[in-house]
Amino acid sequence: MDIRPIRTWADHEAVLKEISKLMTANPELGTPDGDCLDVLVTLVQAFEAKHCPMPAADPIEAIKFRMEQQGLTPRDLEPMIGRLNRMYEVTARRRPLTMAMARRLHAQLGISAEMPDRRAGRRRAIGRSSTAEPHRQRKSRPEAAF
Repeated sequence: MDIRPIRTWADHEAVLKEISKLMTANPELGTPDGDCLDVLVTLVQAFEAKHCPMPAADPIEAIKFRMEQQGLTPRDLEPMIGRLNRMYEVTARRRPLTMAMARRLHAQLGISAEMPDRRAGRRRAIGRSSTAEPHRQRKSRPEAAF
């Protein structure tokens, strides 16, 4: 196969078919077919990364998914998040994850301690969800005039 950049979805489909054929042949690494397979897979990955970006996972949904995946109970997360009531507040989005919680979740469950900040378009540590209520500040009292 003539290796060229993937520019269209038709190119993408043709390369996927070629990859399928090569995978069926199960070529050894370092052989011409093995090298061709490696290059084609790299091209497909680059094309898909550009045209089909994956949205970042929501931190709370990631916690719930990991709990379900590993059969964990809320009590199992107490060492990482805090007391049971705090765990429920975090998963209900009434309390934000702190950096300390995020680090412990990362160390013990492998959940990423960095999530995208959708409001600013950059990555930040896990914090208050954009769907949660903003923190209310106290209003200061007016200064007394003497």
